[in-house]
Amino acid sequence: MTPGSASLVARPVLQTGGETGNPATFVADLLEGLGVPPTFADPAGAAITFLVVLAAFVVGGRALVVPLVSRLLDAQGLETHAKRPLKKLTTVIVVFVGIAVAFGFAGYGDFLQSLATIAAAATLAIGFAMQDVIKNFVAGIFIFTDKPFRIGDWIEWDDHSGVVEDISFRVTRVRTFDNELLTVPNSQLTDDVIKNPVAKETLRLQFLFGIGYGDDIEHATEIIVEEAERHPGILGDPAPSVRLTELADSYVGLKSRIWIDNPSRADFVKIRGEYVTNVKRRFDEEGIEIPFPQRDLSGNVELNTPAEGGAALGDD
Repeated sequence: MTPGSASLVARPVLQTGGETGNPATFVADLLEGLGVPPTFADPAGAAITFLVVLAAFVVGGRALVVPLVSRLLDAQGLETHAKRPLKKLTTVIVVFVGIAVAFGFAGYGDFLQSLATIAAAATLAIGFAMQDVIKNFVAGIFIFTDKPFRIGDWIEWDDHSGVVEDISFRVTRVRTFDNELLTVPNSQLTDDVIKNPVAKETLRLQFLFGIGYGDDIEHATEIIVEEAERHPGILGDPAPSVRLTELADSYVGLKSRIWIDNPSRADFVKIRGEYVTNVKRRFDEEGIEIPFPQRDLSGNVELNTPAEGGAALGDD
């Protein structure tokens, strides 16, 4: 037996992937050629192989995979707040894959298998303990991909409304119109109906004007349309319209439909308020009554008064 073959036999069994051609074995042979004892050459070769492969994956992933994912996200039209966490997630996946491949190249197959088993058990336990967190995380992904609303949008859901200030993978933060900050789990915004009045470029507003039964319906309709056409914030196309929609107990209901451009909560409140004020002023000038509920009482009312000379209550 030659000295070279004896050194091969003397190698410890640590290198589980020590077949011919394995990178860790190749590095170990180079170290032995440089005079490193075989006892240290094998673990050192595996460690060096692991670090080199991992570094190559991390550098290659940041140079190739992350920019590719970034271009795909740009093509989808995602905003900066949505792209940032997705890029971080891509980097984590690249590092995780790099660790797995590096374990294989280093000859740590048995260790990698044990690690995978432990990771699977841990994932199952964490999954049960973090069901709500995972649910909100998945809902956050749907919000990023479906884009039902964006930062700065005015949204309404359940009995709440406000302007979206921030969207993360777990929660969405909404500033109410009373300046209160709501931290809403994303699952609530994906499981229920969400109204986004500013999702489109235009928004239709409706308001019900009540006039008296003795007033001229056509004249009142003309006033409502004229005031809409005069307001600079109300669009002429689609044109304002008025329909008689109610014959209530005390009034005739005329519903006005107007459109505004580039809607926001401030525009919605301001334009509607100015428009309704102008119509009310014209009604007053033209003698058109905006009635209020009235009740007529009939029957006899009897009052019981004390007899003359009788003692008043509370007298001594």
